[in-house]
Amino acid sequence: MPAFDPTTTAIVIVCLMAGVLGLCGFLTLSERKISAWMQDRLGPNRVGPFGLLQPLADGGKFFLKEEVIPSHVDKVFYVMAPSVAVGTALLALAVVPFGPTAPPPDPVPVAAGAVATFEQAQAEYQNQTNFVLAPGLDVGVLYLFAVGSLAVYGVVLAGWSANNKYSLLGALRASAQIISYEIPLGMAVLGVFLIVGSLNPEKVIAWQTANGVWWLVVFQPLALLLFMTAQYAEANRLPFDLPEAEQELVGGYHTEYSALKLGLMLLSEYVHLVAGSLMLVALFLGGWSLFGLEGFVTHPVWAAAVKTLIVCGKMFALVIFAQFVRWTIPRFRFDQLMNIAWKVMIPLALLNLLCVMAVKQLGWPLGVLTGTSAVLFLGAGVVSVRLSGSVTNPKRKVVKLPPGLPAGVTYAS
Repeated sequence: MPAFDPTTTAIVIVCLMAGVLGLCGFLTLSERKISAWMQDRLGPNRVGPFGLLQPLADGGKFFLKEEVIPSHVDKVFYVMAPSVAVGTALLALAVVPFGPTAPPPDPVPVAAGAVATFEQAQAEYQNQTNFVLAPGLDVGVLYLFAVGSLAVYGVVLAGWSANNKYSLLGALRASAQIISYEIPLGMAVLGVFLIVGSLNPEKVIAWQTANGVWWLVVFQPLALLLFMTAQYAEANRLPFDLPEAEQELVGGYHTEYSALKLGLMLLSEYVHLVAGSLMLVALFLGGWSLFGLEGFVTHPVWAAAVKTLIVCGKMFALVIFAQFVRWTIPRFRFDQLMNIAWKVMIPLALLNLLCVMAVKQLGWPLGVLTGTSAVLFLGAGVVSVRLSGSVTNPKRKVVKLPPGLPAGVTYAS
């Protein structure tokens, strides 16, 4: 691991947080613009040219609104919950590469000359600039999952401290959702680790760049789909925003929040989305590589700038895609939400992992995994249609009412 430099680390932390928080502000503008375009509206167009200054106005409004703390809440946990939600989301940014990186040297067995070679490679690695806050962390992805799972504490604290039944219901649903989708989120990337042989995002990127255009999405398309879907559920994005379903829960776990505390709650979801998209770029989409085009720039400074733009461009494309998904697919019911996690995604992730293990054990080419992913995806669709029907022709169990009931009377009434 590179030597710790407090000054450089502080500068990187400030720049990274400023960039991510500023990006989250303008992502709210892009989301409103996309929703307006898809619903044949104009969207924000008053503040600044084309409404580009609307995020600044919204941020100022959060600071100027009155901080109302209801008298019936548990004030300590009520104030702590937004900080926990945002803090855990920002901690995840420590291990996600946002620019060019180089893999740390692998350990070597004790032999004549091997230790000296390793020390030389380690010195060269320490002299390189890695665009990641905590470089050389061999359990980087595991750290991301561990910190990301802590986000549920902010949600639970918010629902519990509010002393409001709607907030508590929203918190219970949020905790069940986050815990359920943590399982397929972690299982989806196990195949990547078996192929690469490391939990370090820098080594995963190095493996993809060493194989030219063969990004891991080519061999693990199903894993990418599972990871992306679970990421949306982790960030409470539609169609998985059941913890704050306004039609059923008034407002969800943050019903009693207003002003800046509510803004922090909403900000944590966007930070989760940005961090998850950056990690998805590193694990499946080649990181800073773009079909070898980045190699045409040889100047070190300009090359680093180009590779950073490539990473940020891929991340931004994934975030925009998530915003299109939000305004395309309607919200699931809660039973459907749980069924997707436990009956569809977890079995698919497990079968995909077994396929990777078999291919690695038998020494087959990795291209076989592309076919197995397609077969698993199509097979899951066929089984689902056979068991549950389709949207236009669902297979529902019809239960007849007992005789003698007046007309119009149902079990619900």
